[in-house]
Amino acid sequence: MSLLTKCRFVPAMLVLPLSLFSSHTQAACSRVINAPVTSLGFSVIVNGDSVTGIYPDIFRSLSSKETCQFQFSAVPRARLEVMFENGQADVLFPAIRTAKRDEHGYFIPLIHTRATLISLQSARPIIRSQQELLEQKTLKVVVVRGFDYGEAYQSIITELQKQGRLIVEADTVSAARILKASIADYTIMAPYIFAGAVQGDARVEDMADKLRFDPLPELPWSDSGIYLSKKSLSQEDRNVLQEMMEKAIRSGMVWKGFSRYYKPEVLKEGNRPR
Repeated sequence: MSLLTKCRFVPAMLVLPLSLFSSHTQAACSRVINAPVTSLGFSVIVNGDSVTGIYPDIFRSLSSKETCQFQFSAVPRARLEVMFENGQADVLFPAIRTAKRDEHGYFIPLIHTRATLISLQSARPIIRSQQELLEQKTLKVVVVRGFDYGEAYQSIITELQKQGRLIVEADTVSAARILKASIADYTIMAPYIFAGAVQGDARVEDMADKLRFDPLPELPWSDSGIYLSKKSLSQEDRNVLQEMMEKAIRSGMVWKGFSRYYKPEVLKEGNRPR
Protein backbone atom coordinates (compact mmCIF):
# COMPACT_ATOMS: atom_id res chain seq x y z
CA MET A 1 0.00 0.00 0.00
CA SER A 2 1.47 3.39 -0.98
CA LEU A 3 2.01 6.18 1.52
CA LEU A 4 -0.72 8.24 -0.15
CA THR A 5 -3.14 5.32 0.09
CA LYS A 6 -2.35 4.94 3.76
CA CYS A 7 -2.99 8.62 4.33
CA ARG A 8 -6.41 8.32 2.75
CA PHE A 9 -7.35 5.93 5.54
CA VAL A 10 -6.78 8.44 8.33
CA PRO A 11 -9.61 7.95 10.85
CA ALA A 12 -12.81 9.81 10.03
CA MET A 13 -12.47 12.14 13.00
CA LEU A 14 -9.40 13.65 11.35
CA VAL A 15 -11.07 14.70 8.12
CA LEU A 16 -13.89 16.82 9.48
CA PRO A 17 -13.69 20.54 8.67
CA LEU A 18 -11.70 22.17 11.43
CA SER A 19 -14.33 24.84 12.04
CA LEU A 20 -16.56 22.15 13.58
CA PHE A 21 -14.35 21.10 16.47
CA SER A 22 -14.95 22.33 20.02
CA SER A 23 -18.27 23.83 18.90
CA HIS A 24 -19.99 22.80 22.13
CA THR A 25 -17.35 23.99 24.60
CA GLN A 26 -16.31 27.38 25.85
CA ALA A 27 -13.06 28.52 24.24
CA ALA A 28 -10.06 29.17 26.45
CA CYS A 29 -8.97 31.70 23.83
CA SER A 30 -10.91 34.95 23.96
CA ARG A 31 -12.17 34.49 20.40
CA VAL A 32 -11.96 32.22 17.37
CA ILE A 33 -8.41 32.17 15.99
CA ASN A 34 -8.19 33.26 12.35
CA ALA A 35 -5.92 30.77 10.57
CA PRO A 36 -5.62 31.11 6.78
CA VAL A 37 -3.69 28.17 5.33
CA THR A 38 -2.01 27.08 2.14
CA SER A 39 -1.91 23.48 0.95
CA LEU A 40 1.68 22.37 1.64
CA GLY A 41 2.34 18.69 1.07
CA PHE A 42 0.99 16.66 3.98
CA SER A 43 1.66 19.50 6.44
CA VAL A 44 -1.59 21.13 5.36
CA ILE A 45 -4.02 19.42 2.98
CA VAL A 46 -6.86 21.48 1.55
CA ASN A 47 -9.71 19.56 -0.08
CA GLY A 48 -12.70 21.82 -0.63
CA ASP A 49 -13.91 22.90 2.81
CA SER A 50 -11.89 20.22 4.59
CA VAL A 51 -8.46 21.09 5.98
CA THR A 52 -6.34 18.19 7.23
CA GLY A 53 -2.68 17.21 7.47
CA ILE A 54 0.04 17.17 10.13
CA TYR A 55 -0.46 20.65 11.55
CA PRO A 56 -4.28 20.67 11.44
CA ASP A 57 -4.25 17.25 13.13
CA ILE A 58 -2.13 18.71 15.92
CA PHE A 59 -4.43 21.69 16.37
CA ARG A 60 -7.46 19.45 16.43
CA SER A 61 -6.01 17.01 18.95
CA LEU A 62 -4.94 19.76 21.33
CA SER A 63 -8.10 21.79 20.87
CA SER A 64 -10.13 18.99 22.43
CA LYS A 65 -8.24 19.72 25.65
CA GLU A 66 -7.55 23.44 25.35
CA THR A 67 -10.87 24.30 23.64
CA CYS A 68 -9.52 27.02 21.38
CA GLN A 69 -11.42 27.25 18.10
CA PHE A 70 -9.84 27.98 14.72
CA GLN A 71 -11.34 29.36 11.54
CA PHE A 72 -9.45 27.98 8.54
CA SER A 73 -9.55 29.34 5.00
CA ALA A 74 -7.43 28.48 1.96
CA VAL A 75 -5.30 31.24 0.39
CA PRO A 76 -2.15 31.32 -1.81
CA ARG A 77 1.09 31.31 0.16
CA ALA A 78 2.19 34.78 -0.94
CA ARG A 79 -1.16 36.22 0.16
CA LEU A 80 -0.90 34.39 3.47
CA GLU A 81 2.44 36.06 4.17
CA VAL A 82 0.96 39.50 3.45
CA MET A 83 -2.09 38.77 5.61
CA PHE A 84 0.15 37.80 8.51
CA GLU A 85 2.28 40.92 8.12
CA ASN A 86 -0.87 43.09 8.14
CA GLY A 87 -2.39 41.39 11.19
CA GLN A 88 -5.15 39.74 9.14
CA ALA A 89 -3.95 36.25 10.12
CA ASP A 90 -3.46 35.27 13.76
CA VAL A 91 -1.08 32.44 12.97
CA LEU A 92 1.35 31.45 10.22
CA PHE A 93 2.34 27.79 9.76
CA PRO A 94 4.35 25.89 8.83
CA ALA A 95 7.04 28.55 8.68
CA ILE A 96 10.82 28.75 8.81
CA ARG A 97 12.09 31.32 11.27
CA THR A 98 13.33 34.43 9.46
CA ALA A 99 14.23 37.97 10.56
CA LYS A 100 11.41 39.40 8.44
CA ARG A 101 8.77 37.19 10.03
CA ASP A 102 10.15 37.94 13.49
CA GLU A 103 9.09 41.56 12.96
CA HIS A 104 5.46 40.52 12.81
CA GLY A 105 5.14 37.48 15.05
CA TYR A 106 6.41 35.40 17.94
CA PHE A 107 7.96 32.14 16.79
CA ILE A 108 7.45 28.71 18.35
CA PRO A 109 9.87 26.09 16.93
CA LEU A 110 8.41 22.62 16.42
CA ILE A 111 10.89 20.81 14.17
CA HIS A 112 14.20 21.21 12.33
CA THR A 113 14.07 21.38 8.55
CA ARG A 114 16.09 22.58 5.57
CA ALA A 115 15.60 23.39 1.92
CA THR A 116 17.50 21.35 -0.67
CA LEU A 117 17.93 21.31 -4.40
CA ILE A 118 15.27 18.95 -5.74
CA SER A 119 15.35 17.39 -9.19
CA LEU A 120 14.35 14.26 -11.04
CA GLN A 121 16.92 11.48 -10.82
CA SER A 122 19.45 11.67 -13.63
CA ALA A 123 23.12 11.23 -14.46
CA ARG A 124 23.66 14.97 -13.97
CA PRO A 125 26.57 15.64 -11.56
CA ILE A 126 25.60 16.67 -8.05
CA ILE A 127 25.72 20.41 -7.42
CA ARG A 128 27.56 20.84 -4.13
CA SER A 129 27.40 24.58 -3.45
CA GLN A 130 25.60 27.82 -4.19
CA GLN A 131 28.53 28.89 -6.36
CA GLU A 132 28.31 25.75 -8.50
CA LEU A 133 24.58 26.33 -9.00
CA LEU A 134 25.11 29.93 -10.06
CA GLU A 135 27.90 28.95 -12.46
CA GLN A 136 25.71 26.41 -14.29
CA LYS A 137 24.17 29.07 -16.53
CA THR A 138 22.08 26.62 -18.59
CA LEU A 139 20.16 25.27 -15.60
CA LYS A 140 16.83 26.82 -14.61
CA VAL A 141 15.25 26.78 -11.17
CA VAL A 142 11.57 27.01 -10.23
CA VAL A 143 10.46 28.28 -6.81
CA VAL A 144 7.15 29.04 -5.12
CA ARG A 145 6.15 32.64 -4.56
CA GLY A 146 6.02 33.41 -0.83
CA PHE A 147 8.40 30.64 0.27
CA ASP A 148 11.30 31.88 2.39
CA TYR A 149 14.17 29.82 3.80
CA GLY A 150 16.25 32.69 5.05
CA GLU A 151 18.93 35.06 3.77
CA ALA A 152 20.97 32.52 1.79
CA TYR A 153 17.85 31.33 -0.02
CA GLN A 154 16.86 34.90 -0.87
CA SER A 155 20.39 35.58 -2.13
CA ILE A 156 20.29 32.55 -4.43
CA ILE A 157 16.93 33.35 -5.99
CA THR A 158 17.86 37.03 -6.41
CA GLU A 159 20.96 36.09 -8.37
CA LEU A 160 19.10 33.47 -10.42
CA GLN A 161 16.53 36.12 -11.31
CA LYS A 162 19.27 38.49 -12.45
CA GLN A 163 20.60 35.72 -14.67
CA GLY A 164 17.16 35.06 -16.16
CA ARG A 165 17.17 31.53 -14.78
CA LEU A 166 14.37 31.78 -12.23
CA ILE A 167 10.76 30.64 -12.70
CA VAL A 168 8.25 31.60 -10.00
CA GLU A 169 5.00 29.65 -9.49
CA ALA A 170 2.03 30.17 -7.19
CA ASP A 171 2.10 26.74 -5.52
CA THR A 172 4.13 23.57 -5.11
CA VAL A 173 2.15 21.43 -7.57
CA SER A 174 2.65 24.06 -10.29
CA ALA A 175 6.38 24.00 -9.55
CA ALA A 176 6.35 20.20 -9.79
CA ARG A 177 4.62 20.34 -13.18
CA ILE A 178 7.30 22.75 -14.44
CA LEU A 179 9.98 20.34 -13.24
CA LYS A 180 8.22 17.34 -14.78
CA ALA A 181 7.93 19.10 -18.13
CA SER A 182 11.70 19.82 -18.06
CA ILE A 183 11.05 23.56 -18.28
CA ALA A 184 13.14 23.82 -15.11
CA ASP A 185 15.93 21.55 -13.91
CA TYR A 186 15.63 22.13 -10.17
CA THR A 187 13.43 23.51 -7.46
CA ILE A 188 14.52 24.67 -4.01
CA MET A 189 12.34 23.90 -1.00
CA ALA A 190 11.99 21.55 1.95
CA PRO A 191 11.85 17.95 0.68
CA TYR A 192 8.76 17.06 2.74
CA ILE A 193 6.74 19.87 1.19
CA PHE A 194 7.60 18.88 -2.37
CA ALA A 195 7.25 15.13 -1.80
CA GLY A 196 3.88 15.56 -0.12
CA ALA A 197 2.58 17.76 -2.93
CA VAL A 198 3.49 15.35 -5.72
CA GLN A 199 2.09 12.35 -3.86
CA GLY A 200 -1.19 14.16 -3.44
CA ASP A 201 -1.80 15.15 -7.08
CA ALA A 202 -2.50 12.71 -9.91
CA ARG A 203 -0.83 14.97 -12.48
CA VAL A 204 2.59 14.63 -10.85
CA GLU A 205 2.40 11.65 -8.49
CA ASP A 206 4.53 9.54 -10.87
CA MET A 207 7.45 11.77 -9.83
CA ALA A 208 7.32 10.61 -6.21
CA ASP A 209 9.80 7.72 -6.58
CA LYS A 210 12.13 9.61 -8.95
CA LEU A 211 13.16 12.55 -6.79
CA ARG A 212 16.72 13.49 -5.94
CA PHE A 213 17.52 15.72 -2.97
CA ASP A 214 20.88 17.53 -3.02
CA PRO A 215 21.68 19.62 0.10
CA LEU A 216 23.62 22.87 -0.27
CA PRO A 217 25.86 23.92 2.64
CA GLU A 218 24.59 27.50 2.28
CA LEU A 219 21.06 26.31 3.13
CA PRO A 220 21.50 25.00 6.70
CA TRP A 221 19.12 23.28 9.07
CA SER A 222 16.66 25.79 10.51
CA ASP A 223 13.80 25.88 12.96
CA SER A 224 10.34 25.41 11.50
CA GLY A 225 7.12 25.89 13.39
CA ILE A 226 4.35 28.39 13.97
CA TYR A 227 4.24 32.17 14.25
CA LEU A 228 1.77 33.94 16.53
CA SER A 229 0.79 37.43 15.42
CA LYS A 230 2.09 40.42 17.39
CA LYS A 231 -0.60 42.63 15.87
CA SER A 232 -3.84 40.69 16.13
CA LEU A 233 -3.48 38.40 19.16
CA SER A 234 -3.72 39.48 22.77
CA GLN A 235 -0.99 38.42 25.17
CA GLU A 236 -3.47 36.08 26.88
CA ASP A 237 -4.37 34.31 23.65
CA ARG A 238 -0.71 34.00 22.69
CA ASN A 239 -0.02 32.38 26.05
CA VAL A 240 -2.78 29.81 25.51
CA LEU A 241 -1.59 28.97 21.99
CA GLN A 242 2.04 28.77 23.08
CA GLU A 243 1.13 26.30 25.82
CA MET A 244 -0.75 24.18 23.26
CA MET A 245 2.32 24.01 21.02
CA GLU A 246 4.66 23.27 23.91
CA LYS A 247 2.48 20.30 24.82
CA ALA A 248 2.78 19.05 21.26
CA ILE A 249 6.57 19.22 21.48
CA ARG A 250 6.76 17.51 24.89
CA SER A 251 4.50 14.68 23.75
CA GLY A 252 6.44 14.00 20.56
CA MET A 253 3.23 14.60 18.62
CA VAL A 254 4.91 16.69 15.91
CA TRP A 255 7.53 14.13 14.89
CA LYS A 256 5.00 11.30 15.10
CA GLY A 257 2.82 13.23 12.67
CA PHE A 258 5.65 13.63 10.18
CA SER A 259 6.60 9.96 10.53
CA ARG A 260 3.01 8.90 9.86
CA TYR A 261 2.72 10.84 6.62
CA TYR A 262 6.22 10.73 5.10
CA LYS A 263 8.65 8.10 3.92
CA PRO A 264 11.88 7.79 5.95
CA GLU A 265 14.06 8.79 2.99
CA VAL A 266 12.19 12.09 2.64
CA LEU A 267 12.51 12.89 6.34
CA LYS A 268 16.19 11.95 6.32
CA GLU A 269 17.04 14.69 3.84
CA GLY A 270 14.84 17.47 5.15
CA ASN A 271 13.62 16.99 8.72
CA ARG A 272 14.86 16.32 12.24
CA PRO A 273 12.91 16.16 15.51
CA ARG A 274 13.62 18.79 18.14
